[in-house]
Amino acid sequence: QEYGQEPQCILTMPLLEGLDGVEKMSKSKGNYIGINEPAPTLYAKVLSISDELMWRWYTLLSFQTEAQIAALRAEVAAGRNPKDAKVQLALELTTRFHGAAAAAAAQQDFIHRSQGGVPDAIPERSLGGAPLGIAALLKAAGLAPSSSEANRLIDGAGVRVDGAPISDKGLRLGPGTYVLQVGKRKFVRVTLS
Repeated sequence: QEYGQEPQCILTMPLLEGLDGVEKMSKSKGNYIGINEPAPTLYAKVLSISDELMWRWYTLLSFQTEAQIAALRAEVAAGRNPKDAKVQLALELTTRFHGAAAAAAAQQDFIHRSQGGVPDAIPERSLGGAPLGIAALLKAAGLAPSSSEANRLIDGAGVRVDGAPISDKGLRLGPGTYVLQVGKRKFVRVTLS
């Protein structure tokens, strides 16, 4: 029997676009949400998608009916803040993979961070060699791959120490405990001795 003689069945499925809203969701493209990522990370990543992509995700990922999604979309079109719908989706997806309590905690963590707060659970590191320059400290704490990248982050106003923005690349920190932050999501509590 030759290949191709039998009828073949083809099953097609829609592709889920990743966080960028352009490419399909893929770990290799870095535009993905892993179902085993911590609840706060999953929640925050869902909130980071565009308002337009949100509706595609509702269709492909939500357990809400098409009628419920259409009603929600109509509310947004009539003036309701699209963030409300996105929060609803983030809570639903986080609840699915982590449970309702973890989803509620992730929501509170996100609100706390958006107001400039520090998450409850962050990595801790102890380092010697104080006083230490800020670029070397960011590298040693794992917040920057190199001192030059750390300096670029400082120039871009993306670095905070104990909540205060850092602009001085020559800053040296003496013995003590500090909360280092890069961007909105990377935190490390460092103790220098």
